Amino acid sequence: MAESLRLAVTRAIADGIAPALADALPTGASTLHRLLGVIPDSPHFRHNADNPLPFDLIVVDEASMVDLPLMCKLVEAVADGTQLILLGDADQLPSVEAGDVLAAILQAAGPGDTLQPHDEQALQPLLGSAPPDNTPASTQTVSHTHTGGLAGHRVHLLRGYRQADNFALAPLADAIRTGDADTALALLRSGELAGVHFHEDGEDPLALGRDALLAHWRALAAAHDPAAALRDAARLRLLTAVRAGPQGARGLNARIEQLLADTGSGARRLGSASPWFQGRLLLITENSYRHGLFNGDVGICLRSDASPFSGRSDETPSSAPSQSGATANRHDPSTDSRAQGPLVAWFEGDGDGQVRGFHPAALPAHESAFAMTVHKAQGSEFDTVWLQLPTRDARVLSRELLYTGITRARRALHLAGSEAVIRSALARHAARISGLAWRLGAQQQAAPAKPATGPSTALPVQGSLF
Repeated sequence: MAESLRLAVTRAIADGIAPALADALPTGASTLHRLLGVIPDSPHFRHNADNPLPFDLIVVDEASMVDLPLMCKLVEAVADGTQLILLGDADQLPSVEAGDVLAAILQAAGPGDTLQPHDEQALQPLLGSAPPDNTPASTQTVSHTHTGGLAGHRVHLLRGYRQADNFALAPLADAIRTGDADTALALLRSGELAGVHFHEDGEDPLALGRDALLAHWRALAAAHDPAAALRDAARLRLLTAVRAGPQGARGLNARIEQLLADTGSGARRLGSASPWFQGRLLLITENSYRHGLFNGDVGICLRSDASPFSGRSDETPSSAPSQSGATANRHDPSTDSRAQGPLVAWFEGDGDGQVRGFHPAALPAHESAFAMTVHKAQGSEFDTVWLQLPTRDARVLSRELLYTGITRARRALHLAGSEAVIRSALARHAARISGLAWRLGAQQQAAPAKPATGPSTALPVQGSLF
């Protein structure tokens, strides 16, 4: 998100925005965990109802990723009078943990996008006219009658700003979002969508895009500035739907590491069994409040002499062993006589352009990130996305997963998969059932029906199990 903010501010300045206003615009972003202030070894945060966040406005991007417990903690920490804006796409994958909070909030807000009357009046001077009313006529009276709660606070954005103007992803995204397999396949096969490349029945991205992918990863191995390397890493990413199997992230990462070693890219291993080398992309897979690293954080391994700690990092590298430190220490980068300096795992810091360095042995649970699952990539965006689907249908496949995967791309998309797998994915809808929407809009909605009592011979649907 920080990169998107920087680009947006740059465009605003080029469009002639007042310098004073440009200086007031934020160019940095923070994770919710860092915003709330983690307390090591505690489920509580430093900011809560008794110590609210000191902001007038809080904007949460990718709100569909926020699970129910974390959203609860956030709302508790919002002070009276503070405005909370949730930006998100309810058609994407829901959060990994419990709840589908954004979808429930939108459902509780009711149909249509009619604003509260006083909000319409406030926007009229800015727009030069009254905001367009996209609410069906049959629901306008209801929306204006129920002015309490969440009604009238829902806005549907009609234009996407992630994708470049010359990247024609929108028609394909709409077809996938609605589960229209015929239209989606026709668009993919037509070749008329600028920036969209369909590799029908493609099974191996390392064969289809070998030159482009290896060139990108080799460039990362030659980087000298950790902050720049982390930005460059987001220019391209290989995404998968599954973790295991030939088209899974785990197997592809192992093959990529071997390719980088075999091609002499500078990614020399420290030993035959060591996973550590220059340019290795890392993905944190568990929250570590002690380190300030969280599930989904992406880092890169670079030698410390490429960017000394002094003046470059907002935190000196930690030497404390992790739970798996005994294994990592056998391949301690600092003991490699061929190295010009010890390998350091670099991650983004709290400030714009800042980085933090960690000794590899001190990291929490992690894995390579040359290839990532769509679930892990949710919330990220990349200039170019290679999305590889499995050769067979899998229960994890859904229209939400496919929609989330393709919309990670800003400028170009390469999609590899078969017609049968794509049709199966678009026919599957990943929905969660809970009472949150009813609780949020209880005054306007009837209570959910109680399940029938007595024995039943029918197999339960997924929602009835919880």
